[in-house]
Amino acid sequence: MNIPELPNLIHYAIPFFVLTVIIEVILTVKVKMEDYQYKDAITSITMGLGNVFVGLFTKGLILAVFLFLYEYRFFTIPFTWWAWLLLLFAEDLAYYWNHRIAHESRLFWASHVVHHSSKQYNLSTALRQTWTGSFYTFIFWLPLILIGFHPIMVLMQMSISLLYQYWIHTEMIDKLPKWFEAIFNTPSHHRVHHATNPQYLDRNHAGIFIIWDKIFGTFEPEVEKPTYGLVSNINTYNPIKIAFIEWFNMIKDVFNSKTSIGKRLGYFIKPPGWKHDGTGKLSSDLRKEWEDNKME
Repeated sequence: MNIPELPNLIHYAIPFFVLTVIIEVILTVKVKMEDYQYKDAITSITMGLGNVFVGLFTKGLILAVFLFLYEYRFFTIPFTWWAWLLLLFAEDLAYYWNHRIAHESRLFWASHVVHHSSKQYNLSTALRQTWTGSFYTFIFWLPLILIGFHPIMVLMQMSISLLYQYWIHTEMIDKLPKWFEAIFNTPSHHRVHHATNPQYLDRNHAGIFIIWDKIFGTFEPEVEKPTYGLVSNINTYNPIKIAFIEWFNMIKDVFNSKTSIGKRLGYFIKPPGWKHDGTGKLSSDLRKEWEDNKME
């Protein structure tokens, strides 16, 4: 099979990221006449640069795993237009489940929490990326390799998905035409995902297509103004703390909890907020409380 050389899109996109962040700053300050949180933006950009640096090593590791597994594929899917179209949807479905599990399992939340740690919502927030997730979250894309998509194709589509999700991190765009909002992930849909309002928690996990949330019951439209950040905010601009604080807290809970080994393992598997003694509150609990109060 003829394997074409494909560029590293993320590296080429960095100048575009810088330019659009600057434009958004100008629009925020000069047009909307609002304050811009520069410290927060600098932290997000630092996290993004760290992610790119870590990726120099993990991309090789991921490619090696993908290539090894590719030898045991069920089919061989060529580099053709219809394969790319099929991969567009298949990869996006894999991303949806990776993203959803990142909110439902603390082991995966430990790396994903980085992206939600900002109380701001702008293009710089899109750059606030994990330094640890790429070491293990790639397992969600392994089925694509087994099906028969070439590793290079899968890695390229993963980059395309990440680039698509950059522009939806903004409040500058309100709602788009109904047909677009019905099919694609948009700034409105993703603002919901980043919000801490009880009805918005753990909703809209889409990458490119919002259809997955509608199919699997995790869709929530934007109605009231979102409040961004975490249910319990980290409240720091220190990139090191942001990158590792949830890992520290999770491991501390595992070793300090006076309970069985099975229940200790729950701190890895169960959702964020879970406690072995039943005193914790999950997103689903907060959502139910909101629904109950709404009915009263």
